[in-house]
Amino acid sequence: MQGKNNSEHELALNEQLTVVLISHERPAFLRRAVRFYSSLPCRILVLDSSAEGQPGMAGQFPNVDYQHLPQYGYWGIRAKLAYGVEQLTTPFMVFAADDDFLVHGALHEAVAFMDANPDYSLCHGYSMMYLALANSVSFYRRDKKVCEDYASEQPQERLLDYMHQYLPPFYAVQRTALLRDWYRAMPQDTIFQWQEVGHTYYMLARGKARILPVAYVVRELNYEHSDHKTEIFHSLAYTDAKSVTEREAFASFLAGLPTQIQGLDPEQGKQFALQSFEALADSLRAGRALTAELIFESGWIDIEAGPQRRFGPKQYVEMPFYNQAFFDQLAYFEFLLHAMPAGRIQLKGLEGIWTRQQDLMRARNNDTPESVVERLWQAHDSNVFNRTVVKRLAAQLDTLGEDDEAQKLHAWAAHLETVSLDDNRQMFEKMLSGRLLQWLASREPSAEQAETIARHLADHAGGPQFGILLLDLDNNVEKLQVTLDSLLEGQSKAFKVVVFTTGEPPAATTGQNLLHFVRVTQGNYVDKLNQVARQSTSDWLLLAQVGEAFTAGGLLRASLELMSAADCRAVATDEIQRSSEGALVDVFRPGFNLDLLQSIPALMARHWLIRKDVFNEVGGFQADFSKALEFDLLLRIIEQGGLSGLAHLDEPLLITRAPELEENAHERLALSRHLGNRGYKAKITSQVPGTYQIDYRHTERPLVSIIVPAGDDLPLLQRCLQGVLLRTRYTHYEVLIAVNPNQSAEVNDWLGTYQHAKVNILHADRPLSEVALYNAASQEARGEYLVLLATDSELVNPNWIESLLNHAQRPEVGIVGAKLIDRDGKVTQAGLILGLNGGVGSAFVGERHDADSSYLQRLVLEQNYSAVSKVCLMVRKELFDALGGLDEVVFAEGLSDVDLCLKAGQAGYLTVWTPLVQVVHSGVVPQGPQVLDALRDKWAAAFAQDQAYNANLALTGKGFALGESTSINWAQLIA
Repeated sequence: MQGKNNSEHELALNEQLTVVLISHERPAFLRRAVRFYSSLPCRILVLDSSAEGQPGMAGQFPNVDYQHLPQYGYWGIRAKLAYGVEQLTTPFMVFAADDDFLVHGALHEAVAFMDANPDYSLCHGYSMMYLALANSVSFYRRDKKVCEDYASEQPQERLLDYMHQYLPPFYAVQRTALLRDWYRAMPQDTIFQWQEVGHTYYMLARGKARILPVAYVVRELNYEHSDHKTEIFHSLAYTDAKSVTEREAFASFLAGLPTQIQGLDPEQGKQFALQSFEALADSLRAGRALTAELIFESGWIDIEAGPQRRFGPKQYVEMPFYNQAFFDQLAYFEFLLHAMPAGRIQLKGLEGIWTRQQDLMRARNNDTPESVVERLWQAHDSNVFNRTVVKRLAAQLDTLGEDDEAQKLHAWAAHLETVSLDDNRQMFEKMLSGRLLQWLASREPSAEQAETIARHLADHAGGPQFGILLLDLDNNVEKLQVTLDSLLEGQSKAFKVVVFTTGEPPAATTGQNLLHFVRVTQGNYVDKLNQVARQSTSDWLLLAQVGEAFTAGGLLRASLELMSAADCRAVATDEIQRSSEGALVDVFRPGFNLDLLQSIPALMARHWLIRKDVFNEVGGFQADFSKALEFDLLLRIIEQGGLSGLAHLDEPLLITRAPELEENAHERLALSRHLGNRGYKAKITSQVPGTYQIDYRHTERPLVSIIVPAGDDLPLLQRCLQGVLLRTRYTHYEVLIAVNPNQSAEVNDWLGTYQHAKVNILHADRPLSEVALYNAASQEARGEYLVLLATDSELVNPNWIESLLNHAQRPEVGIVGAKLIDRDGKVTQAGLILGLNGGVGSAFVGERHDADSSYLQRLVLEQNYSAVSKVCLMVRKELFDALGGLDEVVFAEGLSDVDLCLKAGQAGYLTVWTPLVQVVHSGVVPQGPQVLDALRDKWAAAFAQDQAYNANLALTGKGFALGESTSINWAQLIA
């Protein structure tokens, strides 16, 4: 090693080093990082480009200079760093990301080395990686052992050597002057990956580099792709024309910089830069210096024992991590990670834990000091870093005189508060689980409202009575208690509970009791359910499982709503589901939606309120469908009385375990039987287990008339027409091109010579609006079915007509629409929602078209919407005529398709949206203020509540997100 590492010339660190801390839209990470770095005796410069700043951070620590720089944003990283470097007054600096832990002792060593060796441009050490989970941290090896000194006097030699076994030097201790030169020279538009490559090249070309044999930094594992969706290897190695051009241009730029590389002409300099790029690409390709290997996992579930580490079978003792001092350092890192949590994966795990802790801290009607302590210990054991739990448990132990345990907890709480006074409550309240708990609380009636409601119900014979059929097939007393407690603590008392248990009933009861136990077996419980239902005196029946908790106000609201719902036969409700990790998820269903019910029964056929008389008339549950009891029952109710009397209440009744979507033979069998009874020899398939696609297998092959307005853009028209003619597998169709007399000369000239056996060109005798053109062409159409197709659309899948006809030929269906996407496969329109973003909009815009993680999987399942777009819309010609076609007077400027769908719905027909038909289109819905006002006036009730949506969901953004917490208008319900 040529460099000297001694301290004889050391200055105080605060005169030598500045830590430049980088953050963007990650306040939790930033708060933790500032806490960590503030203990260093040097200046900390924070560059925060978040839209909203952290005003409390300025002045919190004397050595921290917080600068809020929203003008740079995410993509302005180069300019932000250049700005930061210009602010520095110390000879050395180090970049720090807000999710990394630079080892303080290693920084001291690096600065000392740099101070003693002025011919070195940077110095760093070895890196590990971590992944923070809810109660543990996984540690990974990142760096392999490499050459540790790049001290050649020949800059080309040391640069190639470094690139050959590349350890990213961005976070090294570096000379401020050199880094300032680099940022001044770098072009403003340099993209992310070239910034990193160029930084390495320049610093090695200006000076030597040292990798100290020390643990230098513990960096967060990259567990997801970067937002900018780039990688260095792509730019370095890909051979497409764009990559090659960019690579050569950047090589020429580097070759022109003033460095220690001398004696090369521009071409030679460029070739050397390209040679260095290849050396770096080869290093990445071969994994010569970088890896990602799990070394050990460290759990922290006991406040006294501290982190408990479990090592993997393979360790790497040649790396400088295996000493007690470093493990003590890791323990401090872990404490910060748990005490100040941040990061998507960690918070996702904590959400479920915090939700459970909230429930365990909730007061119960039959609480004793001992039962409270028992629950608080359970909460404590699930995560020992929740300050609220720790303090509450300590206080409760104080009251019971358990001083030793209480003192340990008080000391632990004080230790937690040395790094933060934040109890994570605000963080939890921003999570969906926290927001749902607040949302539910806001919907409970006040004590005064509850008294008024009770009097109102008493004046009406108590209101509807609910018979709750509670399955306890595993004889689980604890789960049974959860359900019974929720009912007793709820606002409604208009229920009787019958528990069907495989265990010994705890008491002898009868059907007249509020709580009745029936002993059953796995083989006879369905018969017992039906027997109890036949004898029940309740008005409505609900099937539930033990362990499911009733919401406080759900049954009460149902009582009031159903008092005036004499025509209802069955009512779907909403629910809150608990994920396998314990987090809460809202399941806010649409109004009755036949196609969505058939598409995903596991989510749509649960916890319906069934009128008792209707339940008994259709024969109750059937044992042959024991794994799909409610779904089969609902299908038979539909078979008996059609779709009338099937309603939905926008109110969650239960908090329940989320069902696993899995292959369910009973669901498939019930659906097959139901379709057979409706006259179909249908084929049922599943793209995803638990979801179903139905091919109704219609035997007719009707003529389909595809209507396309000509428009004035010839290339658009040609592309649309070509898409139809080349990508349509169905052969029994005709294309009608509707042409105005004032069309552009280019379009007229082309149409004047165009001939195709399937294409008819229809000329209007006077100028017509696009809407009027569709109507006029429909009168010339010979087809039994019409397709309204936009001129600027392009078909994607060859079976598009078959997929539309699959639904359009059903007698209950009036209109069928398609999924609109852009050329990158992102959704531009997926059914239309009335009132979304102040007009008529679509959910899921910008999502991947095949994303199966969408709300209720509604992006990938066939379902009913209130309206679809005439970009691609199929309708039976007879119905189109009966509805008067598109309204070319009021809605000539837009929304005529929405009006048509609503007219069809008013006439009793369903509108089906199918994701199986995909059309390339912008998805923009023309809706000027005048036509939007006209649509609102005409269809006020539909806008007040779109039946394909849910009143509890937000009407802003991408849709299908929890709306604001709103209280129920109880006074209106009893008016």
